[in-house]
Amino acid sequence: MQLSTAIRVHDLHKTYLVPEQSRGFRGRLRSLVHRRRREVHAVQGISFDIEHGESVGFLGPNGAGKTTTLKMLSGLLYPTSGEISVLGHRPWKRSRDFLREISLVMGQRNQLVWDISALDSFELNRAIYGIAADDYARMLKELTELLELGPLLHRPVRSLSLGERMRCEFAIALLHRPRVLFLDEPTLALDVAMQKRIRLHLKEYKQRFETTVLLTTHYMADVEALCNRIIVIHHGVVLFDGALSLLVERFTTRKRIVLRIEGRLPDLTRFGEVVSVNQDRITLLVSQSQIMEVTKQLVTAFPVIDLTVHDAPIEEIIERMFNEGAMSMSLSS
Repeated sequence: MQLSTAIRVHDLHKTYLVPEQSRGFRGRLRSLVHRRRREVHAVQGISFDIEHGESVGFLGPNGAGKTTTLKMLSGLLYPTSGEISVLGHRPWKRSRDFLREISLVMGQRNQLVWDISALDSFELNRAIYGIAADDYARMLKELTELLELGPLLHRPVRSLSLGERMRCEFAIALLHRPRVLFLDEPTLALDVAMQKRIRLHLKEYKQRFETTVLLTTHYMADVEALCNRIIVIHHGVVLFDGALSLLVERFTTRKRIVLRIEGRLPDLTRFGEVVSVNQDRITLLVSQSQIMEVTKQLVTAFPVIDLTVHDAPIEEIIERMFNEGAMSMSLSS
């Protein structure tokens, strides 16, 4: 019987002891015998559950504890305290059954062997994971079509461009058809077109195989394309856990009005903050409580050709959380 919860994290902590270097010549000599250390709390008591087939964005600024958490969940790090379970396994035990069920894709970590072809690297992983020949052939065919790998398979990895290599990195991570996929900055350093393609490929793969996904990224387009739920952490503490739409609702006090006006553009500063003026298109920031009244006034006062209202970009909303001191409170739903 399959458990409803794929990932369970309860009161998870990770603390590092970091050596401190003493100042001056004498201090450095003393540190050879009595080295001082201080505690760095990378993760401080976070808790969350992720259901099977869910896709969750795991967000926060640099140093928030995102990658540390993913490494603990994938078994690369041992937690200082707390409980974690992935598909019923204790990740740090690194059992074969556990490793067959998960995959970790990191934007700066290579799984492919540099001096051989991508296909030879795939064959190596087939042997490591013990994938049956028929299953391997079927999955390789599907991934080759999904990620358009045909022209790349027989080329040495060192000859691939970054975008080509990342497509192969995704393929090798998915060959054993993991039930849980941990993604750490998967589109890092890719151009905009390649980022979009990778998102589409991931979305199709997830839908096809009902994979559970936990994603960390600084690209909010990744989150909007793949995730309905987000967890925001800062200084190792969960600030928000809920639907992406709920975050927008809770932290948006202003909306954007984008309008086109026929003829000469008027001064609209009395209606709100003018964000940009582009030929015949003006973007205004307006208080959410005044949006209906301002929209009515604009349509009445000017020859408006087109008018749309948008929520603020997600990046702006999350930045506002931190800037306005929201990090001092837990807003878990």
